[in-house]
Amino acid sequence: MTMKFTKMQGCGNDYIYINGFTEHVPQEDKPELVRRISDRHFGVGGDGAIFINPSEAADFEMEMYNADGSRSEMCGNGIRCVAKYVFDHGLTDKTDISVISCGKIKYLQLFLKDGKVDTVRVDMGAPILSAEDIPVTVPAGRAKERVIEEPICVQGQEYKMTCVSMGNPHAVVFMDDVAGLDIGQIGPFFENHERFPNRTNTEFVKVLDRKTVQMRVWERGTGETLACGTGSCATVVACILNGLTDHTVTVKLLGGELEITWDTDKDTVYMTGPAVTVFDGEYEYCGCTEKEQ
Repeated sequence: MTMKFTKMQGCGNDYIYINGFTEHVPQEDKPELVRRISDRHFGVGGDGAIFINPSEAADFEMEMYNADGSRSEMCGNGIRCVAKYVFDHGLTDKTDISVISCGKIKYLQLFLKDGKVDTVRVDMGAPILSAEDIPVTVPAGRAKERVIEEPICVQGQEYKMTCVSMGNPHAVVFMDDVAGLDIGQIGPFFENHERFPNRTNTEFVKVLDRKTVQMRVWERGTGETLACGTGSCATVVACILNGLTDHTVTVKLLGGELEITWDTDKDTVYMTGPAVTVFDGEYEYCGCTEKEQ
C-alpha cells in the first residue's frame, strides 16, 4: 500500500503529515508506522507524525504521535503546520479555523503570503497549573497547588522546576548556561522521573532580558528537538510566575523564534510562529513491515 504524506516543520520541529480524509491507516497499525516513518535513517525522518482527520466538534482533528509511536495530547509547532496544510491543500478557505486534539479545541488565525499560509497565531487556552492536573506528584495536601521553583533531585543533583501543562506536561528549569548543557545525558532522567506519572517534557531556559529567553527542550517520546511550541508557552508562563519577564516574550530556540503572550486577564496563552512545507512524498507499507518508497 502506498501512502501520500507531506513533511512540514515549524522552527525546525518537523513532523510527517498524513491526510486522514484520503489515507486510511488502521488504528492498530499507526504506532508502528509512526516509529518506522519517523526514523531519520530508514524512514522519512521526523519528530513524529500527525494525522489530519475529519471532526464533528471542530473544523479538523489533529491526531499526533511522538517518534516512539506514543500519542501526545498537543504540539504547538505541529498544530500551526496543520493549519498551513489544510489551507494550502484546499481543505478550507477560512483564515480562522478550529482544530481538536485529544478532546481539546484550539483556535487558529492564519496569516497569508502570496496566497499561502506563512505564519499562524494559536489560542493555546489557559495554562494548567495545579499539580494533580499537570500531573506531577507533590507531598500530601498539595495536589491542587502550583509547583513553582520546586526542588527535584535528578541524577544526584538538585534542580528547581516550575511545572505547567499546556495540554501536555512540562517541567521548566532555569539555568545560567543552556548552550553548554549535555541535554542528551540529563533529559531522559527528567522525562522518566518518578514524579511525572505521564512522563514530562523538560525545558532548560536562560532568561536574556525581560522580553527574551533562550530555551532548549527535551521532548517526551522524542528527545531533543529544535523547537517545542507548547514548551515555549509553558516557559513563558513559568517566567511570569517567577517574575522574570514581561507578558510577551520572544523565545529563542535552536530552530528559530516564537512569540508567546500570556494574557493573564483572559488567562489565555497565544503563540505566533512560522509553518513551512518541506516536501511531499509517498511511503510504501504493508501492515507493520513498512519501507520507504
